[in-house]
Amino acid sequence: MDVVLEAKPILERFQLDGRTALVTGGGQGIGRAFAHALGEAGASVAVVDLVKERAEEVAQELSEKGITSLAIKADVTQKDDCDTMIQTIMDAWGTLTIGVNNAGIGDWMAAEEVTEENWDKINNVNLKGVFLCAQAEAKVMMPAGYGKIINTASMSAWIANYPQKQVVYNTTKAGVLHMTRTLASEWADRGIRVNSISPGYTRTKLVEDLLATPVGQEMAPKWLSMTPAGKMAEVTDLQGAVVFLAAQVSDFMTGSDMIIDGGYCTW
Repeated sequence: MDVVLEAKPILERFQLDGRTALVTGGGQGIGRAFAHALGEAGASVAVVDLVKERAEEVAQELSEKGITSLAIKADVTQKDDCDTMIQTIMDAWGTLTIGVNNAGIGDWMAAEEVTEENWDKINNVNLKGVFLCAQAEAKVMMPAGYGKIINTASMSAWIANYPQKQVVYNTTKAGVLHMTRTLASEWADRGIRVNSISPGYTRTKLVEDLLATPVGQEMAPKWLSMTPAGKMAEVTDLQGAVVFLAAQVSDFMTGSDMIIDGGYCTW
């Protein structure tokens, strides 16, 4: 005989009512889409961005939907900023349930032309920043015995992109994958689940601006020809994954990566 199912109904386990979340890099692009998704699913959302005005704009968008929100300015490469970010949320809401570490930067540059400054800048945001945020989040989640940490990696963590050259970005995103696995293994027994999302080519304003340049116009057809789905993702294509990973429904999932790339990595 099958084990009796005693869990809440499945749709209830996707709901985030009563939960609190933060999203770094939440003032634009994928981070903005994540903030809206978590809020629409029921969470209170702190929108964190290096540019305060961007964070405030998205927080206002959430408020207009009836979502409780905060706008926080923070540089994720600075430990003091990360700690202050967490304290601001704790002062406002008394708890942090979901941390989405999404802030990231990139650059196209041949490996032989990468400078030490380029290397340090991208590593500081994409790798150090993710760790500092995750560490700060975990310190308030551990006493509660529960929390969800979701890191934005990239399909570039799994493959070497073509035709652009981006060794530093790819390396940092591969680091995010292994960091996610390692943190998951260390914190699972204290109720914290750590997973990642790896988007493929996704249409954001920054990507749109790039595609409008001569280089971008050359790149786009090649990207699409290498993607089985034949198109780029919209930011809304990523929203379901962040809600799933943030919700009770994924409580037994940790140390995993969700690739959302239109099939790019299958070829």
